[in-house]
Amino acid sequence: MNNIFFIKKHSLLIVSFLFLTFMSCGQKKHLDSTTGDTLSGKVRISGSFALYPMMVKWAETFKILHPDVSFDISGGGAGKGMTDVLNEMVDVGMVSREIYSQEVENGAFCILVAKDAVVPIVNVANPELKAILSIGLRKEIARKLWNEKIKTWGAVLGTSSKTCVHVFTRSDACGAAETWASWFNARQEDLKATSIFGDPGIADAIQKDKFGIGYNNISYAYNRKTKKLNEGLAIIPLDVNGNGKIDPEESFYETMESLITAINDGRYPSPPARYLYLVTKGKPTSPALISFLKYILSEGQKYEVETGYIGLSQNELDKEIEKIK
Repeated sequence: MNNIFFIKKHSLLIVSFLFLTFMSCGQKKHLDSTTGDTLSGKVRISGSFALYPMMVKWAETFKILHPDVSFDISGGGAGKGMTDVLNEMVDVGMVSREIYSQEVENGAFCILVAKDAVVPIVNVANPELKAILSIGLRKEIARKLWNEKIKTWGAVLGTSSKTCVHVFTRSDACGAAETWASWFNARQEDLKATSIFGDPGIADAIQKDKFGIGYNNISYAYNRKTKKLNEGLAIIPLDVNGNGKIDPEESFYETMESLITAINDGRYPSPPARYLYLVTKGKPTSPALISFLKYILSEGQKYEVETGYIGLSQNELDKEIEKIK
């Protein structure tokens, strides 16, 4: 009888021990989830073509750390990103322009994540390319080009050339068009030209038209691997001081790195240099999304230059991290 009692008592102790061990492990797993070790969920993102390559890189590297977090990322332009996020069709909108006060009133919560720039592009086979690169582009000429008041390259360059100029703009509501227009005190809706969808579409149109002129985000004008201009494209230097020629201090477009340096030190003006934002509907509450945003504002910043972007200062990063705590 005593032996039976001992066996039952011993068995009860083993079961109790296993139960407590299981609970302890379960509790530890729950606690570890706060560090990201068991982070899971899906993050839906849409919007700016400008941020799309950077977002893909951030998602890929974040998934290495947190494989149970999945991403659904699509382009479509900054306008689509803002509309999608405010209508709660996605968790995050990528926006490559300043946020409007009405959007904030409708719940837009914006997080600054990077900087880049919009640049004017032409075809390398343009017969006027040598003159284009030496004279550059002034604000008043750009305003007339995108208002259909200039019809020839001669009018652009101040020469007798009768070569037609074919002007392209974006058909989608986007930060690139808004930023480019703001350089010469206009808005996207003021731009009059042949309309093309998306950054890739503009680049493709210029590559196929030796008389064309358009504008691209730098991550589409340059090859992200070689850091040199994409095949068939040339950037028109901006005549920042308006003296009718490109001075040595205005010539920095040969590689992506040289342009980024010029953006950072202010030689390339803002606009068309600009900040890039991620927008949520209200302050984010999803653990997966909060962790991802903190990653972007910390470790993720090291991928910006290699992907064709400009990272934020530590002061800017600290300010943005504080917003999502």
